[in-house]
Order: sequence, then structure tokens, then C-alpha cells
Amino acid sequence: MPTLSNRTATFTDSVIRRMTRISNQYGSVNLSQGFPDFEPPRPILDRLAEVTKEDFHQYSTTWGSQNFRDALAAKIQHFSGVAVDPNAELVVTCGSTEAMMAAMMSVTNPGDKVIVFSPFYENYGADTILSGAEPIYVPLVPPEFNFNVDVLEAAFKQHPKAIIVCNPSNPCGKVFTRQELQIIADLATKYDTFVITDEVYEHILYKPNEHIYMASMPGMKDRTITCNSLSKTYSITGWRLGYTQANPEITERIKKVHDFLTVGAAHPLQEAAVVGLKFGDDYYVELQNHYTHMRNLFLDGLDRIGLNHTIPQGAYYVLIDISEFGFESDLEFAEVLARDVGVGAVPGSSFFKEPENRYIRLHFAKKDETLNEALNRLEAIREKIKG
Repeated sequence: MPTLSNRTATFTDSVIRRMTRISNQYGSVNLSQGFPDFEPPRPILDRLAEVTKEDFHQYSTTWGSQNFRDALAAKIQHFSGVAVDPNAELVVTCGSTEAMMAAMMSVTNPGDKVIVFSPFYENYGADTILSGAEPIYVPLVPPEFNFNVDVLEAAFKQHPKAIIVCNPSNPCGKVFTRQELQIIADLATKYDTFVITDEVYEHILYKPNEHIYMASMPGMKDRTITCNSLSKTYSITGWRLGYTQANPEITERIKKVHDFLTVGAAHPLQEAAVVGLKFGDDYYVELQNHYTHMRNLFLDGLDRIGLNHTIPQGAYYVLIDISEFGFESDLEFAEVLARDVGVGAVPGSSFFKEPENRYIRLHFAKKDETLNEALNRLEAIREKIKG
């Protein structure tokens, strides 16, 4: 039999999805894979029921149905202040996962380099390798997860084709300040580098933090490729509706890559989601209030238990320091936690390029009763786990 691809030889399965399977195996409260256990907004579900009886069951335009792109462009401009041409600057993808892959394949050549901040969402390194490029990892230093400007510029001096910026960040919950984004923008301009952003948590923020769109920074619209999705904002992770936003030249290339990757995102789901894209500002205020409540509930509970943890500025993840338990492997700890305590988590090492084994990641996008059940189980963590 011929040999398999060298490019994918070092890949593992997704550790995040693996921990969901392990959580299910042991009947754990699954705080590993980041999806909510509450319903999407009712108007979106009501519209979906209507769409099933209407004529949206065949392909839409490859890069997204017209009314979806029109509504999306209006929403983007409302929140970012960036004017977007729905026909020339948007591509609707099968989730932000495909958006990132299409963006990477559209701008990189084999042998190019791409800067990736560490910790990172696990797909970024894989996307870089699948594109034939080489990742350059720049650490975000715990517990504040700030970057060293000199270290970052040293990476830029290797003349990367792109840098990936996840803002707000998964897994550490960092929200990049305007000053930090300006540093990145200045270096990208100086070294002629694309900025590929992942902004899926744009509306999940905790005061006084503010989400600033990289494309809205002075001189950055043409250099930025924004990857985003509706998954987190509208609690529809299973719908797989994402998009890229970029200048017309880049978008024209992404359209072609997207066409050959997936042809198009689900037409009826695009139609149903238009309702959400047209929600007023009150929806996003309530969304922020809801997530702030869940964050406070969960972090207060962790404090009562005495577990050392990060304080997310955005997104809905928290890293817990497990050093006290004495495990050499955070993966082993996560499996023991699921089996013996009944809480599913993701080992932090899957997010770090550095040899980091002191964290597990939990998420709190859950109903109060789910979070309280997880906290009740975690109260016995020291009795049930001994390193």
C-alpha cells in the first residue's frame, strides 16, 4: 500500500472532541467542548420552522445567499464601523473552521510562515500545516496572557505571510487592547504581513473590556481577513454558519477555495439565521448580561472550592491551575477528572506550544443547574483525586 501523507502524519484527533466522548463515557458534566445546553433565540427557531416549508432546499449562491450577505454586511458595519460590500467582500462558509482554512489556503504558499499566538485554538497549527506553511509560535504569557513586543517582532523578522489573532481568545479569554492591536497592525504593515483574525466571541465580553475589530484599525481593512461565525453569538454551533470578510481581491480568491472545499453553506439555515442578524442592540446587551451572570456564578463557585483559575475578559473559558494535584500529564488528569469526579475538561497542553501541563480548560456556556451540578462535583475534587 502506498504511504500516507507526511503532512498529516503528526496529527492527532481533536483533543476537545475526544474529551466530549470521554465525558459521555463516564456520564460527566461536559464542560470540555464549547457549546451551550440552552436553546437558540426563539425567533430564529420559529423562522427555521417556516423555512422548512419554503423553497430553500437547493443550493444557494456558492458564497452565500443574497439576503444573508446583505443582513450580515449591515450587522458588521453597525458594530465595527467598517463598510462592507456584501457581494465583493463576504464569503459564507461552513463554520469559522472552514473560514480559517479557506483564508489560509488563499494567502499562503508552501514554505511560507505564519505567526500563531500560544495558547491557541487547536485548529490553527493544523490549518497552517495543511496549507503547507510553517507556524511560528509566539507565547502569550500567563496569567495576564500578554505578549512581549520584542519576541513578536523577532517573529515578524522571519517575514511571515500572515499572523493569526483570536480576539477574544480561546482558550485564555484574553481581549486584546487597542494598544496591543496597534502594535500588531504596525508590525504587520512594516513587514507586509496579512492579519487573519478569529472573532467568533466578538459579543461575549465582560466589562470594562471592549472588542475592537482589527479591520477597523487605521489602514488595516485591506490587510485583514476576518473569520467569524454565528455559532456562539446565537447559540447555534451545530448550524455551521461562518464567514470571511476581506477586500475584494482576497475575497475573490477565497470564493474559489471555498467552492472547491464545500461548495456552500446550508441554504435553509442561512435563511433562518437572517432573523438573528437583524436583531437590535438589546439582544447583544442581554447576551453580555447572560454570559456575565454565568461567568460570575462559575468563578464564584471555583473560588469557594479554592481552585486557582484565570479570569476571562471575553469568551466563555477558564483555565484552572492543577499544579497542586501533582500530575505530570494534564491529559491523564482530565481523564481522571471525568472518571472519578464526573466533570469533563480539556487538558491545557493541547493549546500550548510550550511544554505546559498545569492547566485544564473548562467552559461555562451552560444553564445554571448544569454549572451548579459541575461545581457540586468539583467540591469533592481533592478527596477523589490524589496525584
